[in-house]
Amino acid sequence: MIKKIKILYEDANILAIEKPSGILVHPDEHSKEKTILDFFKEEYPKVEVVHRLDRETSGVMLLAKNKKAYEFLKGQFQTRTVKKIYNAIVFGYFKNERGVINKPIGRSPVDFRRHLAGRGARGELRDAITEYKVLKEFTSPQPSPYKGEGEKFTYLEVKPKTGRTHQIRVHMKYISHPIACDSLYNPNGSCPKGLTRLALHSQSVEFKNLKGKVVKVESPLPLQFRKLIK
Repeated sequence: MIKKIKILYEDANILAIEKPSGILVHPDEHSKEKTILDFFKEEYPKVEVVHRLDRETSGVMLLAKNKKAYEFLKGQFQTRTVKKIYNAIVFGYFKNERGVINKPIGRSPVDFRRHLAGRGARGELRDAITEYKVLKEFTSPQPSPYKGEGEKFTYLEVKPKTGRTHQIRVHMKYISHPIACDSLYNPNGSCPKGLTRLALHSQSVEFKNLKGKVVKVESPLPLQFRKLIK
């Protein structure tokens, strides 16, 4: 039995799980640690990953139990009919309550692990659209290393309309509101007091199952997030 990772939804073809922060989705040749696939392969031998979440990101993630389900769900992601909502905590306050970032994403010229939106992006530039809405602003009691006072943060609802690698992280960095505790895209930034992980969470995913029924799966906000925005 799978004990460490919670199953949020299950039918004959599809699993929706609550991915913890800090676990890889796919095997990494440089690491022997257990992955999401490893957790589920024994009970579901034909399981396949339909979409990815970064190692540090938590929340709803879909798995297909068989090839037919994989192709069915993959088609929905490709036609952008899957509706995804994330929660994020980012640096700074926003002038507007809502916004849309429409900026293609390419590769970083200085770090192969990173992607980049805007000037300097290399390789194929792929269209990327991210909508966001301000939910709450707050000041962390932890002193800022830059100003000597509490750092300003904003809690967001984020809806990526495309599915590019690191899309939300890249777009938030592009508009100068990097995600809190993002060691890859904002390595010199401070973390709000009490937050020890990337402040990005897959809150819900809405899709159609193989019977044509619309299913919306939700994951509760992580405890560290809840304490910060209370």
